[in-house]
Amino acid sequence: MYDQNDLTAAHQTLPLGTRVAVTNQDNGRTVEVRINDRGPFAKGRIIDLSYAAARRLGMIGPGTVPVRLEVLGESSGRVPTAAYTIQVAAFADRDNAARLKGTLATRFDDVYVAPHETTTGRYYRVRVGRFVRRDDAVVVARSVIRLGLTAIIVEDGAVP
Repeated sequence: MYDQNDLTAAHQTLPLGTRVAVTNQDNGRTVEVRINDRGPFAKGRIIDLSYAAARRLGMIGPGTVPVRLEVLGESSGRVPTAAYTIQVAAFADRDNAARLKGTLATRFDDVYVAPHETTTGRYYRVRVGRFVRRDDAVVVARSVIRLGLTAIIVEDGAVP
């Protein structure tokens, strides 16, 4: 059940129960939330936060702010040990994912599409690189952001 006072959020593709650190890029404040819903469905948004999480980030007045997401692990407290990758987008349409992959491949090495099956459908996640060190992923993520795209650093599950 949704409670606006819990530190929760909605995301379109991250598994329910995933713990995510959300950082307000305007003021540097960070909050840890648990994904417990699907959304947002508004163009240009990557996450919807509960009122409590939005308040902690200092975004109640503006309503929306640029944020950085970092997947921390599952709600069970178990954080998998894995390599990192950068998720740039997720599409329901495989052709859209392939087009973005082609565009990114002209600028970055190791661009790939990772299919993801959920109870609501199949998604095609466009990802860049596989990194052993998170710091290396951050450098490439900044390059992706400079192109005007979203960059979410996630654990990939396999060391390159």
